[in-house]
Amino acid sequence: MANLFSRLIRIVRHRWRDEGHIRKAIPPDLVARLQQRVAESERRHTGQIRLCIEAGLPTSYLWRGATPRERAVMLFGKLRVWDTEENNGVLVYLLLADHAIEIVADRGLNRHVGAGQWQHLVAHMGDAFGAGRYEDGLTQALDDVGKLLAAYFPAPDDGSMRPNELPDAPVLQGDLLLD
Repeated sequence: MANLFSRLIRIVRHRWRDEGHIRKAIPPDLVARLQQRVAESERRHTGQIRLCIEAGLPTSYLWRGATPRERAVMLFGKLRVWDTEENNGVLVYLLLADHAIEIVADRGLNRHVGAGQWQHLVAHMGDAFGAGRYEDGLTQALDDVGKLLAAYFPAPDDGSMRPNELPDAPVLQGDLLLD
């Protein structure tokens, strides 16, 4: 009975959150700054970074008790972050209703970066988000992920640029047409 009650509370919390919660945490001017920051970061390495922010999980995920990690991994695939030429895409996923942060990196980068480094990065973001400083947390995450990508997948020395494989704009819940 307690499990059912917990599940119902979670469903209500997620359904109560809407796009307005995202727009409050991530206003349009911040979306533009984050997009620019992703583009700037990707000039220093060959990796691809995607930001995805949702207020709450889709109902189908809630009914089956899915975790934020499951959603992040699904979005990693649906947003084609896994489909980069050098297998060096990274998804930074923020779920407001559960105060959850997930980072999903492709196998090319995970060969070099251990789980402890990702956990440290998530903890650092969590401190900023807990204080309501979403821009600080996301900016720091982009900087940290960008440094890792530049260390292991630097941009070519000859100044040539590879094509941008994925959009730089953050994906917000209202932009997602997938479950």
